[in-house]
Amino acid sequence: MTILVIAEHDQQTIKSATLNTVAAAVKIGGEVHLLVAGSACSGAAAQAATLQGVAKVLVADAAQYETQTAENLAALVLANASAYTHILAPATTFGKNLLPRVAALLDVAQISEITAVESADTFVRPIYAGNAMATVQSQDPVKVITVRTTAFDPVATGAAASVESLAAAADTGLTVLQGRELTKSERPELGAAKIIVSGGRGLGSGENYHRLLEPLADKLGAALGASRAAVDAGFVPNDYQVGQTGKVVAPQLYVAVGISGAIQHLAGMKDSKVIVAINKDPDAPIFQVADYGLVADLFETVPQLENSLG
Repeated sequence: MTILVIAEHDQQTIKSATLNTVAAAVKIGGEVHLLVAGSACSGAAAQAATLQGVAKVLVADAAQYETQTAENLAALVLANASAYTHILAPATTFGKNLLPRVAALLDVAQISEITAVESADTFVRPIYAGNAMATVQSQDPVKVITVRTTAFDPVATGAAASVESLAAAADTGLTVLQGRELTKSERPELGAAKIIVSGGRGLGSGENYHRLLEPLADKLGAALGASRAAVDAGFVPNDYQVGQTGKVVAPQLYVAVGISGAIQHLAGMKDSKVIVAINKDPDAPIFQVADYGLVADLFETVPQLENSLG
């Protein structure tokens, strides 16, 4: 049994979600290979070789993988899929874009966002926006799986896996990346942050969101998040969104300000270690999952909380 994990990287470093995905692969058992496909990606390949549990790093270094378009990566994975019993990727935007294509080309059913491994062919995954957990068994010859990274602790480093070159597949020419806009922030990345301060529609405006939550986040060293309602209202960009259709997070501390707690939002943050909710509605669903709840006017409470932090 041999497992292929597809690495998410920026050519120089491996993204943290890949470390959690490797941990899931280790739990499945068997030999774990890590695929690093990129252009001038030796830095990422060298880091990949240090990950515990990885037996071999496969490096496909070619110009067509510089932008890591899903079509070209899917063709590469398909060309090598016969050697593997499992193909894994993180359930990030990267993995969700790539693996459904791989599953379709292999004519198998993808198993999405697993949170636990029961055996080599049986996995646990959330359904109904996380309100129920399904145990699913796959009889497919190749299991194509995305991994909910918050459910697995990242693997450690310090190993020395072998590194091999992998022949590139032909450029499909189906898509061309025209440009990429990257959000720059001094705060931690939302998906990997240990503390998150998140705001909802109750803040009333984007101006209030930034005026109230940014000083609090700065004091806590936290990332900023938002509910879909806040994003749809234009308070903040889409990459702030936490929830079923946004980022799934599990920080040590999640502070929900003015968020009612729609089921789609809860699905993305209810695994947080400690949840603090501030809302003026005592019947808000967010209080059902909160460890600490404060029924109060956020416009008074948040500045008081920020000032008390010194």
